[in-house]
Amino acid sequence: MNIRELLLQYWDNSMEQEDWYPPLGPALKEVTLEQAVWKPGMGAANSIWENVQHLLYYKERILGRMTDPDGLPAHIGNEETFLISEISEQAWEEARTKLEQLHAQLRSQLERMPEDELEREPERFQSLITHDAYHTGQIVLLRKLQGSWPATRSYS
Repeated sequence: MNIRELLLQYWDNSMEQEDWYPPLGPALKEVTLEQAVWKPGMGAANSIWENVQHLLYYKERILGRMTDPDGLPAHIGNEETFLISEISEQAWEEARTKLEQLHAQLRSQLERMPEDELEREPERFQSLITHDAYHTGQIVLLRKLQGSWPATRSYS
């Protein structure tokens, strides 16, 4: 298996294909607006939607670097990447849809990258994959705390 095939496999695992951890797509499936904005009482955690906003920002920046460096989203501080500009059912659905679209666009970029570039800079995608896995774990934990994640689930 070459580096591209390996990264594509992990890329797909991070969004849709179950492996050692739940992918992001199923972790966000059927999350209501109320669940998306909920935070545990301890206060030091981001909501599911705030995590999605954070993932959106970094996926947009990486895609922008690859396709249109002049059109990159403004560089902001990490804490600002979690901010939600409008809370509504429509905005929540748009955020989830945009996340899926950006993930698909980045996959297309990964498929087309020259092999020598991939071998020089595999960490561009490695970092996004592990970043997605990290925040997917946070989302699953939030869902468990809410009681909106199944106590047992099959993924085979």
